Amino acid sequence: MTALPPDEIETATNRSWFDSFVAEHGDRLRRALLAANGVQVGNDACADALAWAWEHHDRVAGMEHPVAYLFRVGQTSARRQRRWHREISLPPEIPTDDDGSEGSGRLEVALGHLNIKQRTVVILVHAHGWSYEEVAEGVGLSVASVRSHLHRGMKRLREEMERS
Repeated sequence: MTALPPDEIETATNRSWFDSFVAEHGDRLRRALLAANGVQVGNDACADALAWAWEHHDRVAGMEHPVAYLFRVGQTSARRQRRWHREISLPPEIPTDDDGSEGSGRLEVALGHLNIKQRTVVILVHAHGWSYEEVAEGVGLSVASVRSHLHRGMKRLREEMERS
């Protein structure tokens, strides 16, 4: 049996760590970035954040809250990619009222009127069932800030839905 060269052993170890990391945290990161940025930009931002995690695996492996850090990496990527529009595209797992009838798509338009933190918190809590603590850790806010953004976001969302 021949031994692998040290660089191949390191690559295999990194790949194993990365695969485990993505299996454990990838979906949470993706959902947070989709909630904040919509489908296209959110998916691209998640890919960029995970690429950064691969390149800096030694740094990420030692972090207490790697998802929160990578969320911020993804947000930086998203800011470079887009200028947010008032209408957003929601992930397919979030039910909408878009049935082709007049007035359909109101939820996406209303969510587009929320600021990015409010929109992220509202979607993660109400569409994905995250606890306030999970949202706080995932997006780098305090639990009190999550409550505040959720309250203000839901109030604004109700107002926008009533208008349309």
